[in-house]
Amino acid sequence: MTAPIVLPWPLRSGLEAATRALLDLGDQSSVDFLRPPGEAALVSPDSVSWRVFKNPLSLFIGGVAAVMMELAEPRVRTGVWEHTTFRIDPIQRLRRTGLAAMVTIYGARGTAEAMIARVSRMHNRIAGSTPAGKAYRANDPELLNWVQGTAAYGFLQAYHAYVRPLSDLERDHYYAEGIFAASLYGASASTSEAALKMRFEAMANQLERSDILFEFLAIMRSAPILPLPLRPVQSLLIRAAIDLTPPWLRTIVGLTDHGLNALEAGVVRQIGAFADRLVLETNPAVQACRRMRLPANYLYVHDNVLCLNLDRTTMSPIGTKQTFHDRVPTSAIGRKADIVSTSCNVR
Repeated sequence: MTAPIVLPWPLRSGLEAATRALLDLGDQSSVDFLRPPGEAALVSPDSVSWRVFKNPLSLFIGGVAAVMMELAEPRVRTGVWEHTTFRIDPIQRLRRTGLAAMVTIYGARGTAEAMIARVSRMHNRIAGSTPAGKAYRANDPELLNWVQGTAAYGFLQAYHAYVRPLSDLERDHYYAEGIFAASLYGASASTSEAALKMRFEAMANQLERSDILFEFLAIMRSAPILPLPLRPVQSLLIRAAIDLTPPWLRTIVGLTDHGLNALEAGVVRQIGAFADRLVLETNPAVQACRRMRLPANYLYVHDNVLCLNLDRTTMSPIGTKQTFHDRVPTSAIGRKADIVSTSCNVR
């Protein structure tokens, strides 16, 4: 069992304030994850999702990786860049996105459904054309599926790579847990890692390099996003996110030499493992546990984790076998012949 960490008051107070600030929108959009008492979320507390999303470090890394993948799709890229405030107020935009993810997983069901309905209404008003003249709608099921799939992949893969390896069965459970929430957004979630791989393969030929992706990464490196104690490693975490994306996609978008070395990856894993044991009252995961009358450290005691009820033979440390992250979509190989020689390596 991995013991949870409860810091002494002076340190805890500073981190609590920093955590609160990450989701503080400064308006009426903030959510009380403690209420209504006893109301269930869209996903069960004993799910893989509740344990994955509690870790703020892997959420940051996974969120950046997901946006990178989204911006490789020209219709999504144009919609994000032209219809959001990301360029002029990236911190507020990231807070809104982070809060939406937290509400989807930990918010009371009524709160989550109301928020998702507002997002869907907003998507219904967004449409346009890419610079190449291709029409798009934000509520296009194909685009919603791509955004949902990349987000699910990013958050899970970040936890798996930089916090704690998850079994094949745990990862499949995680993807299946997102089906209902995805349907509320208008998307169709992949029910397993294999299904998500097929979805990525189907989209590979539509992905492309763009200067906007590099502008996004520059913003993420320079904006004061993380709490002050983590600010010195912000650039490192951005490169951890780059390293998290599939090698074949990095080849397409031109990011093959921007990842981590072995020493840096080890540092990120150390920070991720520490964050996974840190119990903070301002974390929506802890507040949701309290709403459900569970102990504050419920998600931090790894003896409760689903994998202990599954077949441990599916577990494997990072680097010992090829994972979904490393596999090259066959459709991408047809368009980018050089991907084969650069992307088939095993992490």
